[in-house]
Amino acid sequence: MMRLLRVLFAFLSLAVICASLARAEDVSPIPQVADQWRFSVTPYAWLPSINSTLSYKDRYIDTAHVTTNNIISNLKSGGMIAGEAHYGNWGIMGDMVSATLQKDGSFPVSPAPGMVVSVSDKATVQATIVTGAATYTFLNNQDAYVDGLLGVRWVGMTATLGLAASFGGPLQQVVASKAMSTADPIVGFKGRYRIADSTWYIPFYADIGSGGGTTNLTWQAMLGVGTTINKWIDVSLVYRNLYYDMDSSKTNGAGLLQKTTFQGPQLSATFNF
Repeated sequence: MMRLLRVLFAFLSLAVICASLARAEDVSPIPQVADQWRFSVTPYAWLPSINSTLSYKDRYIDTAHVTTNNIISNLKSGGMIAGEAHYGNWGIMGDMVSATLQKDGSFPVSPAPGMVVSVSDKATVQATIVTGAATYTFLNNQDAYVDGLLGVRWVGMTATLGLAASFGGPLQQVVASKAMSTADPIVGFKGRYRIADSTWYIPFYADIGSGGGTTNLTWQAMLGVGTTINKWIDVSLVYRNLYYDMDSSKTNGAGLLQKTTFQGPQLSATFNF
């Protein structure tokens, strides 16, 4: 946790210095709508905690839990990037998150009176989430910029739960795995609000969707603070939350993954051109 706090403190210190330099150039953090193309690319680092409710043989088990404190040690692979293109009020946006996380643990069980056995478990969550949407700018002035959006979010997830224990004999192992994918229509809005005529701004984002066949509900929200260094570069720190509620009855009752929440801080650098 202290390492994460040091990273966030370093980011804020750098942002303050850069914002002070940018203020001398009278740079505005609010994009201006014009009849010409403008583009942005945003690589970012999202450090979420992950909570997944799993089911095995119709019983719910909350074992796939990875905290922000140990996200690095549990991250096996990943990549995160977003981008936008605009012409006038119209635009398109895309965002991709890909990650594989794994956690080992154990818990006690009592197969018989007076007998306690430690069962080891390994929970793995593999997820690729791609969001694409068309956007329309319905508010643009010196202090605020807001886009409405309509699009689709596709998610592909594999949840694997491995259990192992010895009940006085050979080691017993059970592995349950379930893969799924779904695409859901989403509607929402995004934008930023300028703070006191400065280069600092409040970025925000929200969407909600359903109807992908296996999805009861999905929603995503972001809120934070950012600063414009110059007309080419923005940096921001937001808190991001992404939620999925899956319906196992629509996967022949064999769904392993039920509800998943990704939430945590995100550091971003946006390059505008």
